[in-house]
Amino acid sequence: MGSYYINRTFFFDVHPPLGKMLIGLSGHLTGYDGTFPFEKPGDKYGETKYIGMRTFCVSLGSTVVPLAFLTVWELTWSLPAASLAAALLLFDTGCLTLSQYILLDPIMLCFIMGAVFCQSKFDSLKNRPFSMWWWVWMCGAGCFIALAFSVKFVGLFIILWVGLKTVSDLWDLLGDLTLPLMVVFKHFLARTMCLIVLPAAIYVTCFAVHFHTLYKSGSGDGFMSSAFQSTLEGNKLYQAIMPEDIAYGSTITLKNYRPAGGLLHSHWHLYPEGLGAQQQQITAYTHKDDNNYWIIKRYDRNPIPEDPIQFVKNGDLVRLEHVATRRNLHTHQEPAPITKRHFQVTGYGQNGTGDINDIWKVEVVGGAEKSRIKTVRSKVRFIHYMTGCALHSHSKTLPKWGWEQLEVTCNPFTRDKNNLWNVEDHINNQLPNGTFAVYQPSFLGKLLESHAVMVQGNSGLKAKEGEVTSQPWQWPLNYRGQRFSGVNATDYKVYLLGNPVIWWGNLALLAGAMLVFLVEALRTQRGFVDPPQLSEKKSGTLSAARWMAAGWALHYLPFYFMGRVLYFHHYFPAMLFQSMLTAIMYDYFLQIVEHKAQPKVYRRIHQWGTAFIFIILLYSFYLFYPMSYGMFGPLADNETSPMYGLKWMESWEI
Repeated sequence: MGSYYINRTFFFDVHPPLGKMLIGLSGHLTGYDGTFPFEKPGDKYGETKYIGMRTFCVSLGSTVVPLAFLTVWELTWSLPAASLAAALLLFDTGCLTLSQYILLDPIMLCFIMGAVFCQSKFDSLKNRPFSMWWWVWMCGAGCFIALAFSVKFVGLFIILWVGLKTVSDLWDLLGDLTLPLMVVFKHFLARTMCLIVLPAAIYVTCFAVHFHTLYKSGSGDGFMSSAFQSTLEGNKLYQAIMPEDIAYGSTITLKNYRPAGGLLHSHWHLYPEGLGAQQQQITAYTHKDDNNYWIIKRYDRNPIPEDPIQFVKNGDLVRLEHVATRRNLHTHQEPAPITKRHFQVTGYGQNGTGDINDIWKVEVVGGAEKSRIKTVRSKVRFIHYMTGCALHSHSKTLPKWGWEQLEVTCNPFTRDKNNLWNVEDHINNQLPNGTFAVYQPSFLGKLLESHAVMVQGNSGLKAKEGEVTSQPWQWPLNYRGQRFSGVNATDYKVYLLGNPVIWWGNLALLAGAMLVFLVEALRTQRGFVDPPQLSEKKSGTLSAARWMAAGWALHYLPFYFMGRVLYFHHYFPAMLFQSMLTAIMYDYFLQIVEHKAQPKVYRRIHQWGTAFIFIILLYSFYLFYPMSYGMFGPLADNETSPMYGLKWMESWEI
């Protein structure tokens, strides 16, 4: 999607813009011209200069390894633990695969790890408040959480993690009776500026650059309101000159007023048998199309050229005739195809002549009685004359027979906010034209609308036909990966799957950490006291482990409550925390061994145990690295496959 920034054309995406802007910038600086479509993995690049964008993503993705090392080092001052954290990410085939392509994920993972590292450095300076580096690292954490959230909305979880740490710190400061309340207030104010105001400013700035750069009409216009579209060069509404007041005989398009609402649409195809009346389909379509045009007519007769101009007013009874098919907008007491509690809406009649079920009453929200209907400005309900239901659309999509367009129904609950429509295009050569520049929204209006549309789009994401998705319970188990490219034996097949030795080891250490937390809580409750030196070490290590476990939970558990389609790659932010938790728990076990065993035995376990772990990690990477760089030949079930014997779970597609 970086191509859109190079071409300055507006598009719609469910994620904030920073990641795509950075990819576009890296491509622009390295000679990419923005013409390659990037439609699907495996497409041949030809002469396309894509190396700069890929190098940029790889560079950011690779930073998670040193950042993990530095973070764990800061938390434990243990070289084996810090090295293990780095090795777990370095030798993981999943992290490697995700980081080597032009994707948003390596950018976001970099920013998440940057936030964790900065927060860890900031925490280490608790005894030097308001020093220069104290401010630097706190501002760094604020910048990185803003950058992560500006790439994907899942960056919200790192904001929550930093926020929880901040609340915990402030609570401890409030309980320190040696500190004057004014000092506590200064701490609160400093964190407010660095962790709320600064991130908010960065986030809003990203959208300001986004709107300034994408000033041309593009593929995403239809998702936005008519007023928003009037700001885009090349859009029909940009500096549009069209009649302001709607008259009978006008040709119009109607846009559903909700975020990402579609345009009222019809086509020659009929509803399938068994889904109400087999009449012409009525849908909502988010793209500009000739099938979006309707003629607004009096309820009792068709217009003729000799008719005098008569404006449509609040409370009028009208009919809407589809221009392309000459059928009227119609409803009856048959259930809608998906939303069964609503009525079906169809196209009915011939050459503009139908029956009494084609009549609708126009209601202008907030309009005076008999006030005129305005292009763009008026929010209108269409209330069916016979049944009293309201013309309605929402985010539910029809199956293949409805071309996966949005369902249009007649809603018996007339006050539903999704019953609102506005006139977007208006053609009537008998009326004087006016300009619509005055309706262009402010920056704040565009910002709020963009977020409403993104949230709506994100929550409505559904799996495509034949697409392999996954469930959150499968992710820690490394149960099923995600195919990136290649299907046949003659293709190079890239498969996003974690190194099973690392992932299952992480899972075992996660369970071990939960057990340790429980045991330590019981020991504390029963009054067990460790020697002072061991107690101090364990306290710091377990505190770090708890925060890593909290980071894992914040980045993983919320997915169980999401209604949108989910993929394996959504787990990788949680996997970063899980790997650092594994390394910290390894340091905890070394501390226990050091305390319990003789120094000579401890040194052997320390040296040989650590060496053995690294050898296992390296060998497991050697076995599974083809999943990242490309598997060639038959699938692993075939004895001639280079991956034969490595399909350790039937659900893997290798």
